[in-house]
Parts: sequence; structure tokens; C-alpha cells
Amino acid sequence: MKRFLFIFFSTVVIGIILYIGMDYQLSLEEKWRTTFYIKSYIIFASIFPVFIGLLLRLPKLIVEIREKKKWSFDWIKVTIIGIPSLYIAMIPLLTIAFGMNCCFQIRFRCMEVKHLRR
Repeated sequence: MKRFLFIFFSTVVIGIILYIGMDYQLSLEEKWRTTFYIKSYIIFASIFPVFIGLLLRLPKLIVEIREKKKWSFDWIKVTIIGIPSLYIAMIPLLTIAFGMNCCFQIRFRCMEVKHLRR
């Protein structure tokens, strides 16, 4: 029963955080469409999925800490899956930070030009 309540409450908390985050992202998108300031939307849209991924792993980490299990780190999995996924998720953020010439920058500029023409 204790384990069920832990899983239930962690699912509810994650669901609430996901709902609030998606609502905030939609409000940033509305603001972006009216003010043409896209940086805050891109920053949030890049970082929020990474935060959700960490949050989804948190309940299992808490259980492992309670059971005093030995922590392990799979370097191969991180190298093959984690680093490329993080890079792909951060491309829009890197575009803003370093001015990289990539398809995302061209796509966002096209969107901004379309909104300016209206």
C-alpha cells in the first residue's frame, strides 16, 4: 500500500507540473505571436522536456536511495543515446546563444517574417 501511494502521488505531482508547464508554454507561444519576441519561447521549449525527463526518473531514484542500492552509470547508453538527444533538443537554444546557421534558425526567421507581413 505504501508503494502504491508513493507511485500515485508522484504521478499526480508529475502530471500537475506537466500541465502547468504546457500551459505556460502555450502562453509563451501566444505572447510570441503577438510581440514577435521568440527567445523566451525557444528557451522554455528547449529546457522543459529535459526537466520533465529528469522528473520522470526522480521516483525511481528516490526508491533506489531508500533501498540503499549501489548507483551505476551506463556510459555507453549516455554516449550513444543521451548526448545526441540532448544536442538535438538544444539546437534551438544553441541557435539563439551562438547564432549557429541551421535549419531551425531559417525556419524561425521565416515565421517571424510571415507574422510581420500580416
